Formats: sequence, structure tokens, C-alpha cells
Amino acid sequence: QVPLVESGGGLVLPGGSLTLSCAGSGRTLSGYGMGWFRQVPGKEREYVASISWNTGTTRYADSAKGRFTISTDKAKNTVYLQMNGLKPEDTAVYSCGASPVIHSIAPTTYNYWGQGTQVTVSS
Repeated sequence: QVPLVESGGGLVLPGGSLTLSCAGSGRTLSGYGMGWFRQVPGKEREYVASISWNTGTTRYADSAKGRFTISTDKAKNTVYLQMNGLKPEDTAVYSCGASPVIHSIAPTTYNYWGQGTQVTVSS
């Protein structure tokens, strides 16, 4: 088991910023591909960004490129998603996952998930 705990969601104005955190609790995230996904009611989970814990290489969905940045803090065993220039269409529940596959965009390859954190972009 790799317990993951997300935090940092909230309500933000269009154009604003938020930083989401995903902490691995009690077990190192070393060796995993870490991904951020988002989901709105009635739709499938959507890939946002991923990072290789070991190498630091990153990958982004087109919707996130240039606005979002995924990073890690190995000392804190935590993955971050810095989101700038937020738009109403970014409103969703954001979840992080851990996968043995690096940079997988398929939610089914992620073995462990956090509980999710709500991000609402609205004026």
C-alpha cells in the first residue's frame, strides 16, 4: 500500500493560482510514476500531468502545458501540481496516483490513489 493524501484545493478566481500537494504517507514514492488526474461528474478521469519520481522527467496534457507545473520534494515525499492561469474549465476533483508505469496517461495503470481535492474556478 502507498497511502496518498492530497491537499491544496479550493475556490479561486479565473486567472488565479493554486498549488496541490500529494504526500506519500509512511512509504517512499521512489520508483513510481506519479500522476495528477482530474474528474468532473459524469465524465471519465482525465490525465493532467505526470512525473518520474526517480528521474524527474515530466509530461503534460495539452490542456496543462504552459500553465501547470508538476514537481517533487523528495525530502517531504510529496508531489506538487502548481496551477497558474486557472480557467473555469479546470474545475474538477483533482487526484494523484502512483503507478509502476512512468508517464502513463491511463488511470487503470495507477495502483494507488489519494482521496481527491476539489478545485473550483469561478468568479
